[in-house]
Amino acid sequence: MKTTTDVQYCSDQTHVENQASDAMTVNEPMPAYSRDGYYTYSDYIAWDDNERWELIDGIPFLMSAPTPNHQLLLLELSRQLANFLKGKRYRVFISPLDVRLNYDTLDDTVVQPDVLVVCDKNKYSDNKAISGAPDFVIEILSLSNQKHDTVTKFKAYMDAGVHEYWIVDPVAKTVAVNILSNGNYNTRIHGETEKVTAQIPDSCVIDLSELFSEMV
Repeated sequence: MKTTTDVQYCSDQTHVENQASDAMTVNEPMPAYSRDGYYTYSDYIAWDDNERWELIDGIPFLMSAPTPNHQLLLLELSRQLANFLKGKRYRVFISPLDVRLNYDTLDDTVVQPDVLVVCDKNKYSDNKAISGAPDFVIEILSLSNQKHDTVTKFKAYMDAGVHEYWIVDPVAKTVAVNILSNGNYNTRIHGETEKVTAQIPDSCVIDLSELFSEMV
């Protein structure tokens, strides 16, 4: 049985990089768009809708299609969250949905988290995208993008002020819970039999045994 462990993450991401397997590589920035290699949301919205892109610090990333296990985990996470928050003012969203993390400054970082919770309805009032940092984000690791979630987006979410960021590892059957404190994420790793309390308002409890039992 896996147990909960504490991990202290620093802004230089040394620990995260060491945890990422050498065999797991992030999707490489795509050279298809070449205006000095730097783009903003206004460029992003003109790209092919048949492809999934993310934009981080002006660099485009082409995302791979999810696996069946990824989708099963996504559905179970969103089910547990949505059931708990039903009737409350908080909203649960799932990918694909654009999140403009720094829309009010450079507007050069647009991500599509697997699951996100937003408490401020003004952030989605235009019915086009989430404008600003969500309160809670969950990403599910894939073989093709582990480093993308554990390093690149880890820093993007931290810098944007996402209060809580969970990283679900379907292979290890663990969840890394990252809580923002003084500008850095403090991390605890939870095993597959645990119940984990999210720090979003009202303290939602996610049953990891139910979550990972959905996998094929």
